[in-house]
Amino acid sequence: MLQPGVLTLAATPIGNPLDASVRLQRALAAADLIAAEDTRRLARLARDLEVELRAKIISYHEHNEAERTELLLAALREGRRVLVVTDAGMPVVSDPGFQAVRAAVEAGLPITVIPGPSAVLTALAASGIAPDRFTFEGFPPRREGRLRSLLESLAQEPRTMVFFESPRRTAATLAAMAEVLGEERPAAVARELTKTHEEVVRGSLAELAAWADEHEVLGEIVLVISGAQPTTARPEDLVDAVLQRAAAGERLKDAAKEVARGHDGISARELYDLALRRRAADGS
Repeated sequence: MLQPGVLTLAATPIGNPLDASVRLQRALAAADLIAAEDTRRLARLARDLEVELRAKIISYHEHNEAERTELLLAALREGRRVLVVTDAGMPVVSDPGFQAVRAAVEAGLPITVIPGPSAVLTALAASGIAPDRFTFEGFPPRREGRLRSLLESLAQEPRTMVFFESPRRTAATLAAMAEVLGEERPAAVARELTKTHEEVVRGSLAELAAWADEHEVLGEIVLVISGAQPTTARPEDLVDAVLQRAAAGERLKDAAKEVARGHDGISARELYDLALRRRAADGS
């Protein structure tokens, strides 16, 4: 049962409504005020769960989160039962809710969480990639330059990495990952988790990039990427190989990328910078 004056965050099913917990169903029925990312999807979930909503329902999404947070705090101070839900999964995690949590903390108001389905953990468990240490990276940048900068910063990350992605950008993102992180890097694409057309495609980044390019990728997408494997090679040891390729006619930047591609954990940008410095030192 919801407690009066306590901000409650509740995880909702990521696809199959049967994954809804008993606590979620009771919270939906008992709430005085429900802040929902999409009020229509909340209504559909309530129908699927056969729960009668008696609460006042307000929309709560990225475009009105700051404004509506004040309404939530006022309701909490009045001792009302306030529930925050998003379209799927856990509020706050790549979804609205953080501003409400931060404001409640600053105001000294209590917070609790009703746990439940998680696309991150579901994809990680099904991926076949080591789950012992992982990092959640959320949605990668849309712009190509920012995406590549992010991937280069993660090239030596030893932990498994989990990303969300739009289906229409999946092919381009996988292609960039193959280029920056290495074509042979193990990975998995999980789509439509817990739904009728659930699918997990596993392979190297090069294989997955080709698969995404050849197929129409649909649904909610989670990418699971293996972390960089330890390498005995140091960037300094690979500079000669970069310069040799450049001497044979390749652009220095392309040569650095090609050499780095064969060595997980080695950054193409670092190799390029080292090669530039070596050229300058040699006077060439």
